[in-house]
Amino acid sequence: MQEKLKKLIGDNINFVFVGEAGSGKSEISINFAKWLVQLQDKPVHFFDMDMTKPLFRSRDVEVQMEEMGIICHHEKQFMDAPTVVGGVNRLLKDEDCYVVMDVGGDHIGARAIGGYAPKLNKDNTIVYYVLNAYRPWSNDIDHIDGTLGQILGVSHIQLGKLHMVNNPNNGITTTAKEFIEGSRKMSEMVTPYIAVDFACVREDLYEEVKDSSDVPVFPVELYLTYPWLQNDLPNGQPVPGRG
Repeated sequence: MQEKLKKLIGDNINFVFVGEAGSGKSEISINFAKWLVQLQDKPVHFFDMDMTKPLFRSRDVEVQMEEMGIICHHEKQFMDAPTVVGGVNRLLKDEDCYVVMDVGGDHIGARAIGGYAPKLNKDNTIVYYVLNAYRPWSNDIDHIDGTLGQILGVSHIQLGKLHMVNNPNNGITTTAKEFIEGSRKMSEMVTPYIAVDFACVREDLYEEVKDSSDVPVFPVELYLTYPWLQNDLPNGQPVPGRG
């Protein structure tokens, strides 16, 4: 796992996760920060930049992240008033730490990082765009291109900085078959234009699907599964989450 991650990130130290709301970027960014901690070579700073919604935010599991060794940064909000997190510029310039940024959904949330574009467009940064084949805005390449174009426009991120992450899931009800089918569908849509760096799957499905993709597959633990998402439906199935 650690060797696979080292090969994936190379010499990069700053990692930004963007995408539509519900794509799973918060879950992936939390797990990504945890994997970086496990490398044991630099402190890991995590910025929750989400100013667009009151739920499914990384800050909701701040205590758990701190217990993992992740240093968390976020700014409290008053109702829906946007707030700016402090310390971003300083830590993006610090070569002795890793920075992970979880950015709010779509082009509205991506405005939060527009002011940091000069630093994010440098050689030591990867911007990950999270794709989920089971979300309506990722149904076809035109939807993906449209949403991505809006995000790049307001964030001022250069297209060349962009890397793709495949996260095919239907929340906590996702099956191995759904992961494999979603991975295949997304690969067929985007790889003619841009490569997918890696895919993510719920950790209990990992052994079953780890060799099913032509890109590295990483197991993710779900942290943002609120208690009310785990209540059973009338047919005995749990309520689907946001993934």
